[in-house]
Amino acid sequence: MIRKSIAIGQRGFSLLELTLVLFIIALALGGMLNPLGSLLEGRQRTEAKTHLERIKEALVGFAMINGYLPCPTTTIDPDNAGYGLEDATCNADSVAEGYIPWRTLGVPETDPWGAPRTTSAAPFNGYWRYRVDRNFSNSGALFTLATALTENLTIRDGQGNLLTAPTETPVAVIYSTGANLSQDGENATFESAVCGNASGYDPGSGTACPDGEPLYQAGNPVGPGSASAFDDITVWVARPLLFNRMVIAGRLP
Repeated sequence: MIRKSIAIGQRGFSLLELTLVLFIIALALGGMLNPLGSLLEGRQRTEAKTHLERIKEALVGFAMINGYLPCPTTTIDPDNAGYGLEDATCNADSVAEGYIPWRTLGVPETDPWGAPRTTSAAPFNGYWRYRVDRNFSNSGALFTLATALTENLTIRDGQGNLLTAPTETPVAVIYSTGANLSQDGENATFESAVCGNASGYDPGSGTACPDGEPLYQAGNPVGPGSASAFDDITVWVARPLLFNRMVIAGRLP
C-alpha cells in the first residue's frame, strides 16, 4: 500500500495539463508584450524628439558661424567622400529636399528606428529628412535681416490647422519618419510649388494651404490601421528665432 501511494504521488503532468499550462503562459506573455512595445516606442519617440531639438540647435549654430543654413545632403553612395556632408549648393533648386548633413553638423546619422546604410542601393530608413528655404541656404549671398522667405514652407496638424503663421513660415523643416520608417500625412507627398498666388501665402479656407504647395505635417501620432495613420515627428526653424540668435551672436545686422 505504501509503494502504491508513492507511485501515485510521483505521477507527472498529462499532455492535456501541459498544454493548458503553456496556453496560460502564452496568454500572460501576450498581455505583457503590448505594454512593453508601447513603452519602448514611447522611449524611442522621446529620444527622437530630443535629437531633433539638438539638430535644430546645430542648424542655428551653423548659421551663426557661417551666415547661412546648410544645404541638405543628397549623396547616396556611402563610399563617396561627400556622403553625409552638405551639398555644395541648393539655392538654385526650389524643390531641394534631402537629408540632414549629419557629418557637417556632427549629429546622429539616423533616428532611433534607423540603421546606417552600407551600400548605394540601401534605403534611407530612419534618416532625418530636411528641407531649407533657398534664400537662407546660399553660401554665396549670406542672409540678412532683410532676407525674405521664398519657399513658403507651411506646417499644419492632422486636422488642417496651421501651426505656422502665414507671414512667418519656417526657414527649415526637419522630421523623423517614425517607427514605420515612411513619410505619412502631408509629409508623404513632396510638393515644390509656391502657394496659390505668386506673391506668397494663399489663405484658402483660412486653415491650410491648397494642395500642391510645400506643406508639411506635425502633431500627435495616429495609430496604425487608421486611414490617416501618422507617426512622423516634425520640428522647424522659425525666422524670428534664427534672427534673434544671430543678433545676439553679433552676426546680424
